[in-house]
Amino acid sequence: MRTLRRILVGLLLLIVVAAVGGYWYERPLLLTGTGYAAHNACAVEEISGRDNPEDDLPSNPLVPVLRTKDTDDGATKGMLVGGLAAQKAYFTEGYGCTLAEEPPVLPTPTTVDATANPFTAAPTPTMEPQFQAILEMAFGGDLDAEARDELGTRAVLVVHDGELIAERYADGFEADTPQLGWSMTKSVTNLLVGRLVQEGVVSVDDAQLREEWTDERADITIEQLMQMTSGLAWDETYDLGTPITRMLYLEPSMAAYVASQPSAHDPGTYQQYSSGSTTLLCDILTKRTDAGADLPRQELFAPLGLSSFVVEPDAAGTPVCSSYGWATPRDWAALGQFALQDGEWDGQQLLPEGWMASSTTAVDVETEDPGYAAGWWANRLPDGSLVHAELPEDAYFAQGHDGQWIVVVPSYDLVIVRMGFTPSTDDDRVVDLAASVIAQLPASSGSFG
Repeated sequence: MRTLRRILVGLLLLIVVAAVGGYWYERPLLLTGTGYAAHNACAVEEISGRDNPEDDLPSNPLVPVLRTKDTDDGATKGMLVGGLAAQKAYFTEGYGCTLAEEPPVLPTPTTVDATANPFTAAPTPTMEPQFQAILEMAFGGDLDAEARDELGTRAVLVVHDGELIAERYADGFEADTPQLGWSMTKSVTNLLVGRLVQEGVVSVDDAQLREEWTDERADITIEQLMQMTSGLAWDETYDLGTPITRMLYLEPSMAAYVASQPSAHDPGTYQQYSSGSTTLLCDILTKRTDAGADLPRQELFAPLGLSSFVVEPDAAGTPVCSSYGWATPRDWAALGQFALQDGEWDGQQLLPEGWMASSTTAVDVETEDPGYAAGWWANRLPDGSLVHAELPEDAYFAQGHDGQWIVVVPSYDLVIVRMGFTPSTDDDRVVDLAASVIAQLPASSGSFG
């Protein structure tokens, strides 16, 4: 009996040691999950004012064991059952939520006056029947309840000739509900670079961007970071433990992590989609201007009156310009209108003339992502073929994870915004939406882009 007891005790100890060892081995992977949960819960509740953050968690093996709660120091904590692998997200007014071990120290946010944005207080449009029918399809009116939920459309806006002509929201969302644009924030970054080029602060040809880059990385330019042709090694796969999830949910200084990546290709020779490149670019811009996390508010949101817009920073105070832009759909529409007008706003030219034409020309190098330009996606490829044959060749797009879109069509003086939570449906219906709207409109007499 004693021998059996010793064996059982020994087995139990082995199990405990294996479990503890396994936890610490897998802990970095688990932290990406709890970091996502903490940041998502903080942002959904504090920025959007919603109380159901679990509705924005895509299906993954950790969801059943993830928990979130508010802590005494004002943070939102994400953790596994039992409090394991905990991460905290702190909310700061004007900046949103930051994953950090302690509250971030951020500059006083620049005040943004909404009156500079004509869409903020525009009346809800009275839609013509044909647009009501088009938006009904965009929201899945022909689908059963389960399929509509999978489609997940939350907002659709149509702006033609500078006027809001169609607008609809899903239940639980309003015109003043900020929504996460994910990678549409990269298009924000393009406009931010344009502002600084207009002011003479930076040039797209600037190189030698990091002191520690003494190898071939010293040749990387601002333009190559925008075009994602820097050559830095990267993996954009959204899985536990990949570079993109490690950057977003494990690294206190996301830019330092990206800058530490080795070169996989000579700069300017190969295009690989990389949120890391855009986040690193924003770090370079904030250091050039000494504006820190307030840079997007100073240079872009205040001049355009984008009062709901925030770009959330990391623990080092750098705006996460690849992924963490939140705004109401009307503010996203204003951003698209600004691009359509090639940087003209309220009588002032805020971008270099021709900025949008160059920014929406697909890069002609070997690529994994046909149509990517410089923070925007082009419909026309370098060989003249179209990504979406249903749409005009001058159309271009801001696109984000889970079905976020701004569609800009200069030849029809048209901006369309579609936002939603569409992690599993292949077709979010945006291309059909845009084609259907265009079919109802006359071509524009002029083109801004």
